[in-house]
Amino acid sequence: MIRKVSIGNDYKSSMNYVVGQSVLKYYIIYLIKKGDDGSIEIFVKHNNGEIFLWKSVSVTMPFSVEYNISF
Repeated sequence: MIRKVSIGNDYKSSMNYVVGQSVLKYYIIYLIKKGDDGSIEIFVKHNNGEIFLWKSVSVTMPFSVEYNISF
């Protein structure tokens, strides 16, 4: 399960998206997953419970992924 994705050429100045992060005032990032083609898909959840695809990042765009881990 993906916890965080950083998108951009330089990690220090990349755009970061974290599950649970508030976006667009009434939404939170609900799920980040890899698509069938290797792209990254970011799903958001509205306060009313509706979940939908918000962003898709192509495999040609550099990105770094952090996964949830449990011990």
